Amino acid sequence: MKITTGRPATLAPNGMVASPHALASAAGVEVLRAGGSAVDAAIAASAALAVLYPHMTSIGGDAFWLIHDAKAGRVRYLSGGGRAAAAASLDWFAERGLKEIPYRGVVPATLTVPGAVASWCAAHAAYGRLPMGRDLESAIGYAGDGFPVTGRLAGWIAATQADLTEHPEAAAIFLPGGEAPRAGSKLRNPDLARTLTAIAEGGRAGFYEGDTATEMARFAKEKGGFFTIDDVKAQEARWGEAISTRYRDVTIFQTPPPTQGISLLQMLNLLEPLALHEKPFLGPDYVHLMVQAKQIAYRDRDRWLADPDFAEVPTTRLLSRDYADERRRLMDPIRALPWDQVPAAGSLKGDTVYVAAVDAEGNAASLIQSLYWVFGSAVVAGRTGVVLQNRSAYFSLDPDHPNRLEPGKVPLHTLIASLGFRDEKLWSVLGCMGADGQPQIQLQAYGAMIDHGLDIQEAIEAPRWLSGRFVLGEARDTLHMEGRFAAAVMDELERRGHPVNRWADWNELAGHAHGIVIDPASGLRVGGSDPRSDGAAIGY
Repeated sequence: MKITTGRPATLAPNGMVASPHALASAAGVEVLRAGGSAVDAAIAASAALAVLYPHMTSIGGDAFWLIHDAKAGRVRYLSGGGRAAAAASLDWFAERGLKEIPYRGVVPATLTVPGAVASWCAAHAAYGRLPMGRDLESAIGYAGDGFPVTGRLAGWIAATQADLTEHPEAAAIFLPGGEAPRAGSKLRNPDLARTLTAIAEGGRAGFYEGDTATEMARFAKEKGGFFTIDDVKAQEARWGEAISTRYRDVTIFQTPPPTQGISLLQMLNLLEPLALHEKPFLGPDYVHLMVQAKQIAYRDRDRWLADPDFAEVPTTRLLSRDYADERRRLMDPIRALPWDQVPAAGSLKGDTVYVAAVDAEGNAASLIQSLYWVFGSAVVAGRTGVVLQNRSAYFSLDPDHPNRLEPGKVPLHTLIASLGFRDEKLWSVLGCMGADGQPQIQLQAYGAMIDHGLDIQEAIEAPRWLSGRFVLGEARDTLHMEGRFAAAVMDELERRGHPVNRWADWNELAGHAHGIVIDPASGLRVGGSDPRSDGAAIGY
């Protein structure tokens, strides 16, 4: 058999879980084998990742879900976005001369309340088949007994050591003896094991009330942070309606505002009439048109996207075919679109985990959960073992912007998750990490599968590009490209005016993507996992 990718797609007849850590995927599959649902499996994998991949996710972060209920034939959206504390205000920052919300420390750590656990509990109440304690069993074991340090985790701890050192609670967990751990060693987080046990025994109240909530609020007050016990108690997950579009023969569902799922759908609407399936795969026209669609969609994102409870987001208009036809006129097949013609803000930096789960009955969970940056705020909430996110740094301090900071508001979220349907039957469960890059990565994976017939593993392993800046000083239209693209393609894109940054053949900054596709003929689950991560697609 000809080897065309680094690993084959995983095939299984019953259930499957794909995530960025093999042990987390295995934890999810164990729950499926025990009779759990796709939602049970997603919770098990997500909780395990909160222990195993603490630089990428935490129960101190946020989460968003798309859930396919096979029996009812419907897709449901669940928001686990943390809301800003009641004390959050633009004046607080203005009085201190701050033009932006800091990325590290207790300010972003406590400006919003963690939302992920509330979403776990809401999803479990609706679709769980096993006790929450069974779902969290693997995570509790790894936190209490110890978990392995992969080479990636060791590298990210070392890279973040200065930030972690500033916070004793974080340093005690991730820098034992004051040093970054070596790959192949073990770390323990017994405080997190106790917190997870409280959730296992008390559900939502085990985290947002009682000892855990009291300790998080005490810590915030002691350190001069924002959220209080009342803010923590008030946090709830919210059910809503997914958004969707049709691209060729596939209907793709996305998480709605305040997430940037709308950006992927806009890009697909812009590109469909341009017949990418007739363009050479990974050729200059293929990449050039995708990048221009990204620039146009992201301008709209940065202008309009915000919490729809607080701002009017013109979702229907942005997703209309008429609007796509109008905006497509900006696209130039010959030259790169100048960035100052479609201005945007934001950064590609970000760290997230994605879990895809499908059970034997065909139910699916598409779950995205994150801290935002590596180790989030780099703050651990006292004796809870919980790493707190810095997602609130995505709020704007511009009083005229729809995404401005306000009490009780959820910030713009880069987190997105997708489900795809062919002939009204579940076809794909796909997602990725990558902050601003997430819609771009999903676009490339869906294009590879729908337009060029690659399987899920091939699509995930294909050479990847990301448009945007990773650090201050880079042009906002920098086109980062993995070195496995043909040199002639990169040369041609530079000739067209794209500022190309040539990466090595593989780059973890290009994101971790994972997914499951349902074979329409056999019903087999076909799983793919990103070699840029420590992940695996595991089935049974």
